[in-house]
Amino acid sequence: MSMQATIEKKLTDAFSPITLNIENESHMHGGSATESHFKVTLVSDKFTGKMLIARHRMINEILKEELDGQIHALTLHTMTTEEYAAKGGIVADSPPCQGGSQ
Repeated sequence: MSMQATIEKKLTDAFSPITLNIENESHMHGGSATESHFKVTLVSDKFTGKMLIARHRMINEILKEELDGQIHALTLHTMTTEEYAAKGGIVADSPPCQGGSQ
C-alpha cells in the first residue's frame, strides 16, 4: 500500500471525515523524495471544541509510525464543518521545505 493510501485509511478510520484531501507534495522538494511530503486537509466534527494543537496531536498519534519513518513533512489543515465552510474550502499553500536535501 502506498504511503498516501496508508494515511488516507488511517485518517478515515479515525475521523470519519466530511472532507479528506491528501496531496503528495514530494515532487516539490529536492532529492529523490517520492512519498515523504504530504499536505492533509481534514474536516471532521471530531475536532469540535478542540484547539489546533490538540487536533494536530490527534493526527500525529494516529500517524506515529509513519512520522517516525518515511514521512519527512506533514502540513495539516484541520477544521470542523463550520470552519471549513467559513473559509470557503480554501486552505493555504504548504511552506517551502527546509529539509536536508535542499
